[in-house]
Amino acid sequence: MERHVRELDDEALVRAVQRDPDSAEARHAASELLLRWRERLFAWCWRVTRDRELALDLTQECLVRAHRALPGFEFRCSVSTWMFTIARNRCRSALRARRLRRDDGIEPDTLDDWAAGPEEAADARVLLERVLDAMDEALSPMERRALWLRAHEGLHVEEITRLLRLGGASGARSLLQTARQKLSAALHARFEEVE
Repeated sequence: MERHVRELDDEALVRAVQRDPDSAEARHAASELLLRWRERLFAWCWRVTRDRELALDLTQECLVRAHRALPGFEFRCSVSTWMFTIARNRCRSALRARRLRRDDGIEPDTLDDWAAGPEEAADARVLLERVLDAMDEALSPMERRALWLRAHEGLHVEEITRLLRLGGASGARSLLQTARQKLSAALHARFEEVE
């Protein structure tokens, strides 16, 4: 049974959990899915927080939330989009809470002037949202996942080819090239609308 579960893609694992959430097959499927995502979620959380311990805690929270939500997952997006959305939301909440903490040992006059102000932070958030929206609109789920693995997780093309089970001589290379071209065109059109 375990070998069978390892051969399933993420969507099939979720469906196996949903068929009979209390069965041994569901437990194996959920375990396999969460094990697959553990390192990717940790990498995402670490890149956002730059704090290993916090990233480990957030990864654990993401996995617990995903596990609890598996029976109700409705496939309105890919499993990868769903997992990264959970991670993004947990990281945002953790960083927001961290910013609210007060450190009386810091003198405000000694802080660097180069730190981004609220306007720059707002501009960066708007830009990020535009890029993510453009990705959702212009790219297929496979293209989004490949681009995400390359740009945000820093995986090599060969590893992306293996993870996404892509065949052919070029593997993920041609998929990434197409995704970049489509995203570039979508962003160009989107920013022309704003100007």
